[in-house]
Amino acid sequence: MHIPDGYLSPSTCAVGYAVAIPFWSLAARKVSKVVRTRNVPMLAVFSALCFLIMMFNVPIPDGTTAHAVGGVVVAICLGPWAAVIAVSVALLFQALLFGDGGVLSYGVNVVNMAIILPFVGLGVYRLIAGRTPLTGRRRVLAAAVGGYVGINFAALAAAIEFGIQPDLFTSSSGVPLYSPYHLSQTIPAMALPHLTIAGLCEAVLSAGVIAYLQRADVRRLVPNHPGIPVHEGDVEVAPGRLSPARVAIGFMTVAVLLTPLGLLAPGGAFGEDAPADLDLGPLGLHTVPAGLEKYNGFWSHAVLGGYGFSNGDHANLAYILSAVVGIIVVGAAIFLIASIVRLVLSRRQGVGQETDEDIAHA
Repeated sequence: MHIPDGYLSPSTCAVGYAVAIPFWSLAARKVSKVVRTRNVPMLAVFSALCFLIMMFNVPIPDGTTAHAVGGVVVAICLGPWAAVIAVSVALLFQALLFGDGGVLSYGVNVVNMAIILPFVGLGVYRLIAGRTPLTGRRRVLAAAVGGYVGINFAALAAAIEFGIQPDLFTSSSGVPLYSPYHLSQTIPAMALPHLTIAGLCEAVLSAGVIAYLQRADVRRLVPNHPGIPVHEGDVEVAPGRLSPARVAIGFMTVAVLLTPLGLLAPGGAFGEDAPADLDLGPLGLHTVPAGLEKYNGFWSHAVLGGYGFSNGDHANLAYILSAVVGIIVVGAAIFLIASIVRLVLSRRQGVGQETDEDIAHA
């Protein structure tokens, strides 16, 4: 679902940024409650988790691959605006450092995975969960269904973005300039992996995290569930023996060591092929679309392109190193963003207090 540069026209990419920028601005204001509490480390962990999860490519029967995102569970735990920031940061460094997803198409990828996915998933979760207690089993089911529906809506959006390119942008001779795939090809190609494998992965991830927090520290779910009872009646769930912090560290350590499993998938995700790897014959083309050829190499400064070394050696080591670097950079970026938001909020409060004092003296 990481759309590379060149598959979308510059105008489509511009629309993606035009949609994403207001969401980023609003998210920075909406997460004020998160950055003022102990939830900043939790936001950093979730953002790093999204980064790691997207490195696990799962093989699909048609020879392609797909992956979960993790955006829905962030929205459930910390709110949809926190999910916008967490997934956006993960996607940004995947594009800049590892060449996973484009820089021009970054705004569109954010719209799909950091906006559509968490907002749709959270809406489905709330619809199913209703006002059941936070420790109720129904919330685990709701998280699973929310994750499944959210990622499939994101995949549908990506399919449409791919599929409209040949109809909107062609050369004078009618040859596609960017993505050569029509809607009749993109929708089935995106639906198959996400309705089957990726959707189930997102569902299991979302349900698993919620089920764990219900046992270990349900209080972390309270801020984003105002007015929802924690327990049913007077029944309380005994807390888990391991704190969420220790479990998060342990899980991420294991996940980093297991990231090379993503290399076992035989193919790449649909729509993420390099121009040289396109099978042009079935598409009725003899050459790579001109726009795709031109913009595909727009960003050539990835440190570990494709999560590997430039010479292709030591693939497993490079994949693990990429995971470690990604976790550190993404986590640091979240803390930096939180610090900036706190600073802006404190200055605004200071200006407000000074204005009130001036009015009082007057």
